[in-house]
Amino acid sequence: METLTNQLSDRINNLAASATLAMAAKARELRAEGKDIIGLSLGEPDFNTPDFIKDAAIQAINDNYNAYSPVDGYVELKDAIITKFKRDNNLTYDRSQIVVSTGAKQSLYNIAQVCINPGDEVILPCPYWVSYADIVQLAEGVPVEVQTSLETNFKMTPEQLEAAITPKTKMLWYSSPCNPSGSIYSEKELRALADVLQKYPHIVVVSDEIYEHINYVGGHASMAQFEDMYDRTVTVNGVAKAFAMTGWRIGYIGAPSYIARACNKIQGQVTSGANCIAQRAVITALEAPVSKIQYMVDEFKERRKLILDLLSDIEGFECVEPEGAFYVFPNITHFIGKTLNGKTINNASDFAIYLLEEANVATVTGEAFGNPNCIRISYAASQDQIKEALARIKKAVS
Repeated sequence: METLTNQLSDRINNLAASATLAMAAKARELRAEGKDIIGLSLGEPDFNTPDFIKDAAIQAINDNYNAYSPVDGYVELKDAIITKFKRDNNLTYDRSQIVVSTGAKQSLYNIAQVCINPGDEVILPCPYWVSYADIVQLAEGVPVEVQTSLETNFKMTPEQLEAAITPKTKMLWYSSPCNPSGSIYSEKELRALADVLQKYPHIVVVSDEIYEHINYVGGHASMAQFEDMYDRTVTVNGVAKAFAMTGWRIGYIGAPSYIARACNKIQGQVTSGANCIAQRAVITALEAPVSKIQYMVDEFKERRKLILDLLSDIEGFECVEPEGAFYVFPNITHFIGKTLNGKTINNASDFAIYLLEEANVATVTGEAFGNPNCIRISYAASQDQIKEALARIKKAVS
């Protein structure tokens, strides 16, 4: 058996498993054993996909959409994306700049594969979404982590950006609203980062805006909205989070044409076009007014208040109020080095495993997001589940 294992590539042997998916799998295993696990690990809305979108998918099936779709997406979907970018972000793209993929995760993977050469450095403000570093490493790039803190609301400052840039820096990747911290870069903050980047015209920016509509403070800003950054920014988005369509697997980019063409080329060799039925449904989703999904955002806002109130009642959790997305990212340094119920907590991973085993609550270690002192707790769960989960956590750490 050992000889067979050796046939695997170094690439896969060196690749970490997705921590969020691993925790979800562990939670499923424990549930199968009969344990009552509350899952607050996955970034997955607990709402059903809105009926008007489901109806569009059913219509597409009845209209016999069953053939291969164009690699970069149906023209009608690209047009809906162009209209959405103009309406919501005041960004002007044409069809040659849009590529539709099997989820925003594939969009990110495509970008890394077409832009990064071995040894190229990619700046990642920490905390960053769990797969960024691994996607960069798969392209033989070097992730450069920039640590942020509660004091700056987990946002990178222009000074930190400047300090992280070297002659090898090729890209900057960030998300706003941020997964896992819920932080949002304001227009003024993005402009300050853009001012630094003016000195380094070769650096390409990836702006991951998948949580754009789950925003509790208003005023979403995109890096590409600045004229001097438009030609070097790739805007990544999708429908998974805001429309409760995680399993439909549709993401997309607006990018400089040369990057979009390259993404189209690599996708043509890897997956080809995204699911035809899902694409037709997404046309309907994007053409609808954003107000049609406001009920979900309103509910997330209530849950945010609930979970922050409950966490403030437990000693050892230090939080900032997230401005968007549906996660809290508390600092749990208080517990590191302590022994709880005979188990020593050496880091955030130990703490997340402790909560899973002792409280039957699945969270995710901050180490997966580049921050070893925090854990991510999703509040994309019902208010009753959140109340029960936090009561269990309180009991387990008291």
